[in-house]
Amino acid sequence: MEAEIKWLDDPEIFQVGRINAHSDHRFFVNDEEMGKGKTVLEQSLNGEWKFCYSVCAKERPADFYQDGYPDENFDRIMVPGHIELAGYDKIHYINTMYPWEGHYYRRPAYTLNGQKCWAGMFSEAAYNPVGSYVKEFDLNEGLLHRRVLICFEGVEQAMYLWLNGSFVGYAEDSFTPSEFDLTPFLKDKGNRLAVEVHKRSTAAFLEDQDFFRFFGIFRNVTLIAKPEIHVEDLWAKPELSEDGKGSLAVDMKLTMPEGTTGRAEISLTDKGGQMLLCHNLLLPGDRKPMPGQAEQKSGYREISGEMEAVDVGEVIPWDHQNPYLYLLLIKLYDETDRLIETVPYRIGFRRIEIKDKIILLNGRRLIINGVNRHEWSAESGRCIGLGEMKTDMQCFLRNNINAVRTCHYPDQIPWYYLCDENGIYMMSETNLESHGSWQKKGAAEPSWNVPGSLPQWRAAVLDRAESNFEYFKNHTSVLFWSLGNESFVGDDIEAMNQYFKDKKDGRLVHYEGVCCNRAYEDTVSDVESRMYAKPWEIKEYLENHPKKPYLLCEYMHDMGNSIGGMGSYIKLLDEFEMYHGGFIWDYIDQALWVWDEVTGKRVLHYGGDFDDRPADYEFSGNGIVFADRTEKPAMQEVKYYYGLHR
Repeated sequence: MEAEIKWLDDPEIFQVGRINAHSDHRFFVNDEEMGKGKTVLEQSLNGEWKFCYSVCAKERPADFYQDGYPDENFDRIMVPGHIELAGYDKIHYINTMYPWEGHYYRRPAYTLNGQKCWAGMFSEAAYNPVGSYVKEFDLNEGLLHRRVLICFEGVEQAMYLWLNGSFVGYAEDSFTPSEFDLTPFLKDKGNRLAVEVHKRSTAAFLEDQDFFRFFGIFRNVTLIAKPEIHVEDLWAKPELSEDGKGSLAVDMKLTMPEGTTGRAEISLTDKGGQMLLCHNLLLPGDRKPMPGQAEQKSGYREISGEMEAVDVGEVIPWDHQNPYLYLLLIKLYDETDRLIETVPYRIGFRRIEIKDKIILLNGRRLIINGVNRHEWSAESGRCIGLGEMKTDMQCFLRNNINAVRTCHYPDQIPWYYLCDENGIYMMSETNLESHGSWQKKGAAEPSWNVPGSLPQWRAAVLDRAESNFEYFKNHTSVLFWSLGNESFVGDDIEAMNQYFKDKKDGRLVHYEGVCCNRAYEDTVSDVESRMYAKPWEIKEYLENHPKKPYLLCEYMHDMGNSIGGMGSYIKLLDEFEMYHGGFIWDYIDQALWVWDEVTGKRVLHYGGDFDDRPADYEFSGNGIVFADRTEKPAMQEVKYYYGLHR
């Protein structure tokens, strides 16, 4: 297959050749590697890449991916990172509008009864910047003679991929991993990887979040080799009964060479090393795939491995006060009983449910002392590292914050593990916001809303929901799946809700947009979710035959000297059991360090300070910490009031 530039314009093409989303588990070749947390099976491609910036697709070096292309004069850029912060293009912050409004007329494909032309909207635009990246590499020894995939953890907004002159694939979702199989195209030495990143595609209509509009490869890029027998996907299903007993089921998808046999050893141990279960699962050796299993052309076959629910006795429940995790360990052995792969995953036992219209965690009413958290660094934008994540976590714990909403996209994978380990309740949000397609001048006007009920947009948003679920389904901290943010509501979001419900994983589904269109009230969202409702409006809902438990997915908008009325909301927790608190908007200011020409000092610039238009100006600064992570005075209020209901 050849790459097509017109894919940028078509909402029905959002990935080509991308590996299906799967669990985020790591794997090692032996116990020694597992103990160190490092494996020879991974090779980072972070660092310096060759780079060429073009203002639009017509001006890009279209053949740059070909072997022998003269790229000696390309610039150099660091990956991960935003192209704008490397000195190219324009830095632009905007909240609800699409960034091109006032510059170009654009309406989503298939809206307005298909009366407006959409072909070429992005692929032929005079302004739609392109970044052409090249990375040359040799395979590390641990990856030689194995199946190798590449994982891009985050690329904004649409990417094409080639290796050694051959087209590999295409992907759009900016905030979930995009993985591709490189095995057919790899050489031991002298590989040339080419990535073409377009700032905007039809995905731009679905990624209209309240943030700076960057593009580029802004998260890690890693080569990953698969062992001969490999856990492709893992779904651990711990359950906690009302009497404090635990049970565990495990579903796996594995690949192994045709005609071979093996076994999987599944064990569960507590923090003291005491084993709660040990189960052996035989891996069949017949060459023909079992029903429902795929034949692999590469000489490998896919099989399913299932351990039905096993009682493990009395367990320690996981919650914010005691985030107790057990070690699930899966070891794969070949037919000679040689250890091939080790997969560790820390899981907890907890029960989230709604009874009598009250959300209960482990049988007790759940109270959300939460914040919305963008990934942000004043130095590097949304390109952050583990250090910033750990700093944020310590700030949460220090100030009685017990919950986080990943507004409005999936975060980097390490953040989910930190929330598991520290007992932070998560609302894991799907990468979806189409604010500018339905809210105009503050009013609901959904004449060209996407995804709406348009069949041509449904697969794209369902794919985003699937990625959210598959990558993070094993994280104990995830109590809510969120369908996205501020995208109105229609049949497509209803289908997303049904997707999560069909998984039957016990978690609750959240979506705030139902309050804009009550026709979907009974088929979208387990909770009544509002933004910035006044205390008396919450009271009015809860006193008038409420259908659902109530939470605020955004409240206490923290601009300037805000948070002053927080006590009025906290009092409602004592008055109404169906009220469960909410998530402050938001955790951290979005601002960037720049050198001030007048004073010669570094200062923080907000939206509009970069001559960006249209802009929402200082609206990017509404956190309870400044962009440099200094706590604002408002944090004193947060710590006090959140401390009343720990």
